[in-house]
Amino acid sequence: MNRRDVPLKDFHYDIAQLRDYWFALFAGDFYAGVFNAMTISWGSYGHVWDKMVFQVMVRPSRYTYEFMNRYDSFTLNAFAPKYRKALSILGSNSGRNLDKIALAGLTPMASRKVAAPSFEEAKLVIECQKIFWQDLDSSNFLDSSIEEHYPSKDYHRIYLGEIVHVSQQIIEP
Repeated sequence: MNRRDVPLKDFHYDIAQLRDYWFALFAGDFYAGVFNAMTISWGSYGHVWDKMVFQVMVRPSRYTYEFMNRYDSFTLNAFAPKYRKALSILGSNSGRNLDKIALAGLTPMASRKVAAPSFEEAKLVIECQKIFWQDLDSSNFLDSSIEEHYPSKDYHRIYLGEIVHVSQQIIEP
């Protein structure tokens, strides 16, 4: 599929679209052939340290966690609703046990600015260079209901990535 670059100065993402367009987080190195992806439904977008950033959270139990820690970049790939079955496969299977990307019928491709792959089928690709990480500390939860998300005490690691490139699918007439 053809893609067009979106100048960063023109990029704005409405985070509410996370409900409409499912996202896959992709980490690793495309050219080395070592990568994994997972569906995400939590994240935030904003401006920190004079940088446009995206924040993602990954549990230590996820195979993608290993790739997020080992490599210095990641991509966020937004998919149209017709790909929900594929994203369900990415979210409910482990890349440790099978090639879930192939099972989902998705196509990894080289990103334009980072080593982490992107998905050819993605409507929107946001390429990020990691600039910060921190583990959630439950002693800092001010709302006790947050703890309900962690019955196994497997607190997420937060990754902050500077947005270095954005591209969109070009819809052919």
